[in-house]
Amino acid sequence: MSRQANRAGDPRKVNGELFTLTYGALVAQLIKDYENDEQVNKQLDKMGYNMGVRLIEDFLARANTGRCNDFRETADVIAKVAFKMYLGLTPVVSNWSAAGDEFSLLLESNPLTDFVELPPGHANLNYSNLMCGALRGALEMVQMDVDVKFIQDTLKGDNITEIRLRFIKRLEDAVPVGED
Repeated sequence: MSRQANRAGDPRKVNGELFTLTYGALVAQLIKDYENDEQVNKQLDKMGYNMGVRLIEDFLARANTGRCNDFRETADVIAKVAFKMYLGLTPVVSNWSAAGDEFSLLLESNPLTDFVELPPGHANLNYSNLMCGALRGALEMVQMDVDVKFIQDTLKGDNITEIRLRFIKRLEDAVPVGED
């Protein structure tokens, strides 16, 4: 029994590798199904958005963080709590705009890109665009309209992966028609 347990390894690492490989198969299928990289990027963003809309509830229930007072505090919670909780890494928050409405998340490693090389002819593919959609969806659920995009990607030969977030506006709670 003890020998078998030793061979199995850390279940979190095995689950992470399984997730990475499954995500790779998903992206490969999208590349086959859609005509160009932009359409694949849109699909990954849409899938991520739908995940983020649902993940925020789990995050708020588990994280024990209060309401963020500003975009800087939101950036810290995303980097130090959310990324750590769901991806096991802590990106660096950097490159703030002078107005304080834009910042970058710098990732030295991206667990989604383990075992991955971009296929030839797909230089415009944002392989991890699911992350951008998830961030956008989660932040929309806490009344923040943001633009999220990749600036740099290690899969494309850059030294680091950089995700840029830009605050657009605070969303108002919408009351359904007839329910004043």
